[in-house]
Amino acid sequence: MNDVTIRHNPERQRFEVLTGGNVIGKAVYKEYDGGGSPQRIFYHTVINEEYGGQGLAGKLAKVALNETIDEGRAIVPVCPFIKKYVRKHPDYAAAAVAITPAHLEFLNTALAPRARA
Repeated sequence: MNDVTIRHNPERQRFEVLTGGNVIGKAVYKEYDGGGSPQRIFYHTVINEEYGGQGLAGKLAKVALNETIDEGRAIVPVCPFIKKYVRKHPDYAAAAVAITPAHLEFLNTALAPRARA
């Protein structure tokens, strides 16, 4: 699949995988500054089912994590895929922080309005 692009969409707080102008996957996050330094909490990563098995989630994670580090933010890997990716790629370990109850409380509060909509 040659026409795939990955872009950061900060207005929607996510990194997107696109093909033909259509979003076919995303890594969604929330910005967090309660830890004393800027952090990005990744809480959901998905690739549309029909595009699975092509390594797109890994490419998405790599771009998302690299840009997060380049921006001087720490990675908070709440999303199971991002957590597994960080474990498999130890070069990201120094930029990752352990998930705390404060992270989860912040995330639950931030996402609660969406659940009611």
